[in-house]
Amino acid sequence: METMTITIRPLTPVFGAEITGVDLKNLDDATFAEIEKAFETYSILVFPRQDLDDDAQIAFSRRFGDLEKTQGHIANNFQVKHVSEITNLDPNGKLMAPDDPRVLYRLGQRNWHSDSSFKRVPAKASLLHARKLPPDGGDTQFASLRAAYDALPESRKRELEDKVAIHHYAYSRRNGGYQLTNEEEDKRFPPVPQAIIRANPVNGRKALYVGSHASHIRGMPEEEGNALLKELLEFATQEKFTYLHRWKVGDLVMYDNRAALHRARPYKITEHARILHRTTVAGEGPTVAA
Repeated sequence: METMTITIRPLTPVFGAEITGVDLKNLDDATFAEIEKAFETYSILVFPRQDLDDDAQIAFSRRFGDLEKTQGHIANNFQVKHVSEITNLDPNGKLMAPDDPRVLYRLGQRNWHSDSSFKRVPAKASLLHARKLPPDGGDTQFASLRAAYDALPESRKRELEDKVAIHHYAYSRRNGGYQLTNEEEDKRFPPVPQAIIRANPVNGRKALYVGSHASHIRGMPEEEGNALLKELLEFATQEKFTYLHRWKVGDLVMYDNRAALHRARPYKITEHARILHRTTVAGEGPTVAA
């Protein structure tokens, strides 16, 4: 197999890159090594016009590490598998009604979050592939937690260095006023501790680790810790730290859950179909010892 000649084009001054000149179904080791290095450098990688089925997406994703399986929840009809279908269609291919709990769950994805931060070992990366899109809207916005960390005052960095936030799946799902989890899910995903500052294991770059799953800070009064987390989230999602991806069918976007937040942007969710398939690369250990 001949080595491909890839092109890497930065998307913003602080993070993100578009990679062209590759077919993700046929990657030699040297080309993959360039992609892996770019992922650690840019946090967000966009691969336009990739013709992938689920097997091909899984195969490419597995080159970065073991894959998580989806947790069974109401929006995926409690299926547990390696590919999560992000869709507003029911199993019969019909658009869901506005009051369908599965639609309400999707609306919760419009909050800034990092995939699987509510797990003891949070995810390393996620890969989203666009299969069907609405005519307008339905974009995905990303925020660089590295750029946000770099912009913090030194005194704030020192203050946060040893802080631990508590992340809870039920907290984020109920925070919008909807009862979208049940007692069984609460037991499967109890509150977990996560370091607020994380360092990349390859290049050492530090990042904030906040998002909608984080409820409070260990060792601080709950209201005070919650207020600080909201302040940090607002700081980290300033426009200068963000990139808005306007989807085209065939786009594959890979994002680093250790160093970036993301959120879905609005569209006419009960009028137009939107289908993206997601694979998730598992993390390699807890962010704090206990």
